Amino acid sequence: PTLSPSPSMGVTTAVMGNCGFGIAPCPPEHQEIMLKNLSVVEGMNLKTLLEGTQWKFESFPDYLKYIDQQRPHANVAVLIGHSAIRTAVMGDDSSVRIKPTEEELDAMRAIVDDALLHGAIGFASSFSPNHSGYEGRPMPSTIAEDEELYALLEPIKKRKGVFVTAGGQRATPEYLEHVSKTFDCPTFLVSVLAMHNDSDPSASTDYYRRCEQALDRGREVYIHANPHPLSFDFTLRNPYIFYAHEAFNAVKLASPEQLVSIYQSPKFRNEFKHNLSERKIGAIFNGAWDKIELNEIPITKLAKKANQEPLDWLFDQPLDAQFVGKMYQNNDEGVGKLLSHRNAIIALSDAGAHVEFLCDAGFGLYFLQHWVNKTGTFSLENAVEKLTSDPAAKYRIKERGRIKEGYYADLVLFDPKSIGISKLFKLDDLPGEGSRLMRKPNGIHSVWVNGTKVIDKENTQTSQEGPGHVLTEFDF
Repeated sequence: PTLSPSPSMGVTTAVMGNCGFGIAPCPPEHQEIMLKNLSVVEGMNLKTLLEGTQWKFESFPDYLKYIDQQRPHANVAVLIGHSAIRTAVMGDDSSVRIKPTEEELDAMRAIVDDALLHGAIGFASSFSPNHSGYEGRPMPSTIAEDEELYALLEPIKKRKGVFVTAGGQRATPEYLEHVSKTFDCPTFLVSVLAMHNDSDPSASTDYYRRCEQALDRGREVYIHANPHPLSFDFTLRNPYIFYAHEAFNAVKLASPEQLVSIYQSPKFRNEFKHNLSERKIGAIFNGAWDKIELNEIPITKLAKKANQEPLDWLFDQPLDAQFVGKMYQNNDEGVGKLLSHRNAIIALSDAGAHVEFLCDAGFGLYFLQHWVNKTGTFSLENAVEKLTSDPAAKYRIKERGRIKEGYYADLVLFDPKSIGISKLFKLDDLPGEGSRLMRKPNGIHSVWVNGTKVIDKENTQTSQEGPGHVLTEFDF
C-alpha cells in the first residue's frame, strides 16, 4: 500500500497496467500461471510474487475494492489488461491459441465492459516481441489478432476510456489513429521504436512526426517519452534483452545447468547471428554491440582486445557477469527533441516491475535534475507542467494536476536547485527474501496526497494508512 518508492519521488497519482499485464481478473485455477508469467515478463522474483500476492479478489471490480481497502499512499487508476483477461478466460491456451471461440470472445468483451463500468481508466494491450512469459511462451495479448482487439475495444466507445499499448510491429501511429477514430478514445504508445537510438536516430523522430499528423487530424495519439536513459542490466542467466530473437527460445526453457552448453553451441551462435542479420522490428536489441558494457567498457573493445567477435566474446563470459545495455535515450540532443514534442507525454516508469534490474520511479525528479538544471532544455515552469497538468489532462484525470480552488491537494514541495535522484542501491525487503534496486530522492521536502502529508523532508512516511484513492471517475 505504500507504493514504495513512488510517493517519495513526488508521485501522487499512478496509472497501473500500461502493458496490459496484471493479476485481475483471475480465477483461482489460473493464479499460479498468472504470477509465473509476470515473474518472467516483468523481471520479478517468483518466490516474492507467490508469497507476497494476497488473493482476496477474483474479478476486476473486486480488485479495485481490494486496492482501496489497503489505503494506498498515492492515488491509483488501473487499466484492464488484455493478457490478464485472456488468461482468465482461455487459461493455459491463452499463450498458444491465436483465435478464441465466440463464447470466449464474448466473455472477454463482457469483462472489459464490466471493468470500465466499475472504474477502469481504460484498456491496455501489448504486441511487443520482447514480452515473453513463463517457459518462453509469448504473453497472451501478443498473439491476439486485430479482430479480437477491436472486439475488446468496443466497450471503450460506449463507456469511455483510454487505450494504451506496448510496441511491436503492429503498433504504428496509423494503427493508433485508426483505434482513436473508430473507438473515440485517446491512445498512448509505449515502444522502443519511439525512443532515440543512435544506431537509427530518424526512426523515433519519424514516429513522432506521424503521431503529430494524426493529432492535426483531430485524433489523440500520444507517445510515452522516458526522460531517463534506458539501461538494461542483465546477466547471461537472464538475458532478457535478446528474448525477441528465435535463437533464445531454447534459452528461455533451459535450466541454469543447461545454459553454458547452449551458449557454447555453434548452432546457437550461428542462429543468433542469422537472427541479427534480419532486423526485427520492436526488438530491444538488433546488433548494436557497442551499446553493451561490462564495468562501463563497451564489449566491442573487450572483444577486440581478445581478438574475438563481440557475440562470441559475450557468450564466453560467466553466467553472473553483470552487463548493461544502453541502447535507448542516451543522447541528450536527440532525446531533448522528443521530450519537447507536443505528442510526448512524460509519464512512464516501470516503478514496481523489473525491480532486480532497475529503478526508474524517480523519472520526474530526474527530468527536473537533468533537463531543467543541467541542460536547460526546459524551464522549471514548463517542466512542472509536463509532469502534472499535461498528463492529467491527456489521461482525463479530473481535478488533479493543478493548484486550483476545488482541486485535490496533491502537492510536492521541493528545492529546485538540489532536486534529483540518488545512485542505485540494493534493498532486501521483499517477501520470499526478495531484493530490489532503489533510489532516494534529493531535494524533496514534503509530499501531500489529498491534503495529507505522506512524505517529509527526511524521506519518512508520515502515516501508516495512506490517504490515496482508487480513481474510478474520469473527465471524458
